[in-house]
Amino acid sequence: MTTCAQAIKAWEAKSEASADEATEIKLCFQTPPINKLDTKVFGTLKKCQKLSLSTNMIDRMVNLTGMSELKILSLGRNNIKKIEKLEDVAGTLEQLWISYNQIASLDGLSCLTNLVTLYCSNNLIKSFAELDKLKANEQLRDVVLLGNPMYSETSSKEEARIEILRRLPNLKKIDGEFVKPSEIEAAQQSPSE
Repeated sequence: MTTCAQAIKAWEAKSEASADEATEIKLCFQTPPINKLDTKVFGTLKKCQKLSLSTNMIDRMVNLTGMSELKILSLGRNNIKKIEKLEDVAGTLEQLWISYNQIASLDGLSCLTNLVTLYCSNNLIKSFAELDKLKANEQLRDVVLLGNPMYSETSSKEEARIEILRRLPNLKKIDGEFVKPSEIEAAQQSPSE
């Protein structure tokens, strides 16, 4: 497996830049893949605003202490089971891309006060009730949740969108499509109407 330190060194050689000065670092598709994150390595990425770690074999998140400017964290297509340890980037993180993992719960996101975008499709979220855990994320405007088992609770994609809006009324986009006025109106009605 590739370590984070090895991946950073390879990135620096390829991009001819210093990682500790970079605002965007892509460590996607490592061969062999990264399977563990390293807090010490990420602590040196003080200017990084976008960190891409997609398509590896990462199974667990780590503290991102020192990444005080991080705005976009991409962890899609890994083996992550739990969203955790985001407190160190709680005030700066605006986008979390975590689709195609093994996440069953939306715990761990309420600390992200500036989260605007959450891409969490194709995970293991079974119930729309999990979305209630996002109510503290008042800035959240764009979610992608398609491909989660909770969609089987409804008879159609349209019905699912309305259920999502009932729980998160500030959204502007759901599953890549802008929210329509008719959906807002339907979401404001009680479910039995």
